[in-house]
Amino acid sequence: MTPAPSAYHQRVAEEKRALIVQAATELFLELGYDRASLARVAADAGVSKATLFKQFPTKAALFDAIVVDSWARNDVADVPPTGDLTAGLTVLGRDYATLVSRPEMTDLFRIVIAELPRFPELARAHFAQGKLPYFESVRAYLVAEHEAGAADIADPELAATQFLGMISNYLLWPRLVLPDWTVTPDRTTAVVDEAVRTVVARYGRSPS
Repeated sequence: MTPAPSAYHQRVAEEKRALIVQAATELFLELGYDRASLARVAADAGVSKATLFKQFPTKAALFDAIVVDSWARNDVADVPPTGDLTAGLTVLGRDYATLVSRPEMTDLFRIVIAELPRFPELARAHFAQGKLPYFESVRAYLVAEHEAGAADIADPELAATQFLGMISNYLLWPRLVLPDWTVTPDRTTAVVDEAVRTVVARYGRSPS
């Protein structure tokens, strides 16, 4: 039986993994997904090719890791309790605003958009492993609020799309095409609060 790795070795492996993911992200942006070789990623990360291939046997697996890491800070387990639609949406909206405002998220979208014509599977991976799980957490929350009687939502998928779209359309998409687009923390809070108010006005139920 192979002994379990020690805490030290686990920490070292995690640190090397983070270096690899960061180096890959930077290279994909600089050279494009196709031209960035795994050998170059290993060299830029300061690890051996054997170390890289042990964790990421293919470039696709490495890109999947970039996607998962980029979205990983927001988890389905963090779905707020039901009963207060405004409070729950505010939590979800602020988490999402923090997520899409990170430079790494902008970088990820740029990679996907740049490589979409030649590698449509990157967009599919981005959606399936990144956006979809987060979207599903919001949709599940809206379903729960509907069942709890705090909201009247016939189409929770549409409502989740509307809510997240109001936030990303201001905080994320302009930054992809306008290098000088900046949003202050106060403005970010206002964007989220307005999205919450809009959804609550449309779908919320008054307490009986």
